[in-house]
Amino acid sequence: MTAAIPRGDALALTRALVAIDSRNPSLDAAGPGESTVATTLAAVLRAWGFQVELHEALPGRPNVLARLGPGTSGRTLLLNGHLDTVGVEGMTHAPFDPTLRDGRLYGRGATDMKAGVAAMCAAAVHAADAGIGGELLVTAVIDEEYGSVGTRHLLQQGIRAEAAIVTEPTRLAICPSHKGFTWAEVTVHGRAAHGSRYEVGVDAIAHAAHLIAELDAHQQGVLTGITHPLLGRASLHAGTIRGGTGPSTYAERCTVTFERRTLPGERATIFAEELEDAIARVRARHPGFVATVQMGLTQQPNDLPVTHPVVRALEAACAATGHAPRLEGLSCWTDAALLSAAGIPALCFGPGDIALAHAAEEWVAVAEIAQATAILTELIGRWDRDAGDAWRR
Repeated sequence: MTAAIPRGDALALTRALVAIDSRNPSLDAAGPGESTVATTLAAVLRAWGFQVELHEALPGRPNVLARLGPGTSGRTLLLNGHLDTVGVEGMTHAPFDPTLRDGRLYGRGATDMKAGVAAMCAAAVHAADAGIGGELLVTAVIDEEYGSVGTRHLLQQGIRAEAAIVTEPTRLAICPSHKGFTWAEVTVHGRAAHGSRYEVGVDAIAHAAHLIAELDAHQQGVLTGITHPLLGRASLHAGTIRGGTGPSTYAERCTVTFERRTLPGERATIFAEELEDAIARVRARHPGFVATVQMGLTQQPNDLPVTHPVVRALEAACAATGHAPRLEGLSCWTDAALLSAAGIPALCFGPGDIALAHAAEEWVAVAEIAQATAILTELIGRWDRDAGDAWRR
């Protein structure tokens, strides 16, 4: 398969990557992980002239780290994307048969984000062929869909760059900001009793409903006033609920998981504080209310200034290739936040629509793959020719 991929052909590479099942085993027990897709991509990039290394971030699950360019200018631009996908249950088309139809490429991972990975690899080749003095670092990582172990591993290895483009699906909008999130699990405690013994039983499910209603009121009130110019408002919701043993028994406990989507500038502890306050308000109205909170995963937002040189360079690259530049916020979380937090200013830009990610029908517009490749090629050339010391500021 790799021999059939012409040098710098982003569409052919996208199809080759989509054809490989790389479901994240942490999300889907039947998922094989990223080993096959990583070794396939590594072989393609070696054939295209990259210096390529594979580094296991988890057992049997390697990152691809590839380099192009002489690096004589002392500047490094990082292009980053992930190779894992979510599961395929309920899909309306064959997940690993990259079918072209009506200008669209269908398949699991087509939009999230194998088209982006292919476009950044092809752009690096085209830019290098045109001649560059800096270094391009292309990384295709594991596990973004679960714990972002791949990008964390890269950072632990000490990779550095003046700027980074994460080629997540943005519909070719430039996305310097995206939301973060925090998960929490709240267990509400009641007292088990026969369904006829209202004077004995304490209904944990009913008490959990009070808390859900309290948090929803907080969302509809306070959170509507917490906004960001590109990202809109903060939000929270209940994700799952479980409790009770049967209709004739008062539930002894009810557990609800919540997610809070956070904005740049909010404290990392904000959701824990909001939960504590909401529980106190419910308890004031219902003295028998008892709940315990277990905070879960927190991922911080990303917020690159719109005046940053990489944003301005990407705007210019869009305009130069006939694509009107658009600045937007990205509602989902991405590895860009990890890169920015580590001192590598990062934004998201790539082909595909995040609304189609993880969907029953997943596709990417073929034209967007070509456009993304052209824009990224132009960006690399501008970074190499014109950025100068601005990239260090």
